[in-house]
Amino acid sequence: MGARRTHGWWSRTGTVPSMATLTKLVDCLTSHGDGVALIDAERQLTYRELADEVATTAAQLGPSRRLVMIMARNDIETIVSYLAVHAAGHVAILVSPDSDLTPLTDTYDPDIVVDHGNFDERRAHSAHDLHPDLALLLSTSGSTGSPKLVRLSHANLLANATSIAQYLDIGAADRAVTSLPLSYCYGLSVLHSHLVRGAGVIVTDHSVVDPRFWTLFTEHRATTLAGVPYTFDLLESIGFDRMQLPHLRYLTQAGGKLAPDRVSRYAALGEQNNWQFFAMYGATEATARMAYLPPNLAKTHPNAIGVVIPGGSLTIEPSIDDPAVGELVYSGPNVMLGYAESPADLALGRTVERLRTGDLARRTDDGLFEIVGRANRFVKLFGLRIDLARIETVLADRRIEAFCADGGDQVIVAVTGKHDVGEVRRFVAQSCGLPQNSVRVCLVDDLPRTPAGKPDYAAVKALATQQPQPQAPTDVRALFAEVLRVAPVDVTDEATFVSLGGDSLTYVTMSIQLEDALGWLPPDWHTTPIGEFRPRTGRMFGRTVEMSVVLRAAAIVLVVGSHIQLFELWGGAHILLGIAGYNFARFVLPAPTLAQRTRWIALAAAGIAIPSMVWIALALVFTNDYAWTNLFLLNKVLGPDGPTQGHLWFVEVLVFMLAGVLALMAIPWIDRVERSRPFWFALAVLAIALAVRFDVLGLDPSQDTRRYTVLCFWFFALGWAAAKAPTMWYRLFVAAIVIVNVPGYFHDSARETLVIAGLLLLIAVPSIRVPAFVAPVAAALASGSLFVYLTHWQIYPLFGDHRLLALAVSLAFGIVLHSAYRWALARITFEVRRRTDRADRLLERSS
Repeated sequence: MGARRTHGWWSRTGTVPSMATLTKLVDCLTSHGDGVALIDAERQLTYRELADEVATTAAQLGPSRRLVMIMARNDIETIVSYLAVHAAGHVAILVSPDSDLTPLTDTYDPDIVVDHGNFDERRAHSAHDLHPDLALLLSTSGSTGSPKLVRLSHANLLANATSIAQYLDIGAADRAVTSLPLSYCYGLSVLHSHLVRGAGVIVTDHSVVDPRFWTLFTEHRATTLAGVPYTFDLLESIGFDRMQLPHLRYLTQAGGKLAPDRVSRYAALGEQNNWQFFAMYGATEATARMAYLPPNLAKTHPNAIGVVIPGGSLTIEPSIDDPAVGELVYSGPNVMLGYAESPADLALGRTVERLRTGDLARRTDDGLFEIVGRANRFVKLFGLRIDLARIETVLADRRIEAFCADGGDQVIVAVTGKHDVGEVRRFVAQSCGLPQNSVRVCLVDDLPRTPAGKPDYAAVKALATQQPQPQAPTDVRALFAEVLRVAPVDVTDEATFVSLGGDSLTYVTMSIQLEDALGWLPPDWHTTPIGEFRPRTGRMFGRTVEMSVVLRAAAIVLVVGSHIQLFELWGGAHILLGIAGYNFARFVLPAPTLAQRTRWIALAAAGIAIPSMVWIALALVFTNDYAWTNLFLLNKVLGPDGPTQGHLWFVEVLVFMLAGVLALMAIPWIDRVERSRPFWFALAVLAIALAVRFDVLGLDPSQDTRRYTVLCFWFFALGWAAAKAPTMWYRLFVAAIVIVNVPGYFHDSARETLVIAGLLLLIAVPSIRVPAFVAPVAAALASGSLFVYLTHWQIYPLFGDHRLLALAVSLAFGIVLHSAYRWALARITFEVRRRTDRADRLLERSS
């Protein structure tokens, strides 16, 4: 660090300011001296060092007051930039870099845009008239992309930060983790409240299900963790209640109502483990917090939002129907200046004195406030503000008349019986950015209305209890548990084949047996919640088999038959590469978190590499077919070349492709981009692969076959794009890419025709009806295709010129070996689960 400077907003040699004398959050930085301020995986800054970096950055911004849009990433560079904007007297707009920012940028036209500490200075002087009190603009209550913003002052920020720090008793020894986005008022309040007390903040964008999050948490002795209800869902999924966190002092929860039983449970868990649980209530319009539930009352009053924060006041404006219930109104120094809906509003001063929350509340005999309903048509789930009226509008655009109500932890949607429940559920979940199990669709003969003809939302809400949650047939649940080797308790109505860990191998078996159980195979069944499966009476001819299954079965027969020289129909391996990309996009990429996604990709690669290496090791012992480089799947890279050394190119290529994709998808911003634009991301990957295919980098396989992995990646990427194509028109576009780019690749018209036909069938024909006896044969061949490919090189030479027999035995041997492998894997999984459960029971008894 360079020499420290003296600036107007802090002084190197000045006395420590008291909270009463502060006008900005940044005024207190140097008062905390050499205490640790920010920590990430690479470095840490003391408050004095942070003040230096903020001062340097503030000087770069210049004296002319401007509107600065900051891409709010959870990293030290973003925090320094954010504090520098305050220090220099500018106005910040904090936005999520993953949201659609077009409405905001078009409306407000920021003077400067900051991303990763880099400044895009668009003009030297502001295009806007900025009110002197204005400090920060945030989107309302977790919503993103809307031009409607909350206007906050320095006084708002400081008042709420000091209030939160007071009731949480934050001290300099505390360290919090940025487990929430900084563009969200709750996440930002964690930063503010710790800065004013000289506490440390551990900066990370890792999810709580990512082991790297807990490595930072434990190594740096974090004392506090903040989360929205969904955070606590994730914590339960990783066994948080069994974690040993000796430095944890308290958990805080906001961003939506947590179910009362869970509030009680976390309060009890905190008592058991010597930490506290604070359930809190707030809104962006109040800078963050308005009320909190003291930990000692959480077990006995889990329905309450608690008491007002220090410095604020809550009142209830009684309704005519029930004087004890009314709209909750908050007053305090943290109430926003007002809303901004256009640039002209940035010149306004205070337009709001009291905050009407829109929540209906009552006051208990114990003096606690309790929310009993909503005065408006918004609900908050997963930290997002969901507009129920907008859901009704977008459904109406699809000619679906519906009434929507707040179901607490779900959106309740009432539709008439002529609509498909699964389709409505998926559409609502997708349009709101919610998981499907947060949307409950109820069928009614007529939409409920009041005597005055208005929607009866109370009746809609009651439907959730009147109509039992649909249950999948018991035999279907048992089937999922058996095929996927998961505990029956995990097979819930909300679970899907993908969420339970299904892959391209188990998909084949599952699809065949599921059709036997239901009498049909629902479309997109692998991503459909199990609770939506229904048997269908009356069976059609034969069975439905997915085209990818048929193609895998046919391709492996073509590969083996061509190698045996029973016939010469080359191209099956490249069709298999396309299918591999297709299945990768459907079964691996849908993982809900970055940590799970990287784990699933690694498992997919291991599922190919491990059995391959085991078989190659056996072949090395009993044959002279391979070299040691084959054992480590490096023959294409290291050689040696020879008549048998390239036999396993397909396995090597596929493993290296998955390793490359794993490295790519492990980058957080890449992961976010793919989730927000899955088809266009896949298309971009395909474009890069095609650039290599056309020798842009000079990688010609005729010059060096060891580079073949890179050159044939475009087949994998093509399957990936096909799986992510959202409509038939997009699929046709991918099909056109096949037709244009395959010719000339092999310099063999017959081979190219076969590959084009196979890939077009994969893209354009989702499934096909086949005679009943064909389905299990196709399933067995497709499931065992890897093992058939691995072993046929050693099997078919045993039969000399009896080529047809050699083909039959090679296929059968691979299928049997695959079945044995799956059985062994299931036994290992069972034994691991049994020992883990036994260890957990012993641990519970000892505690």
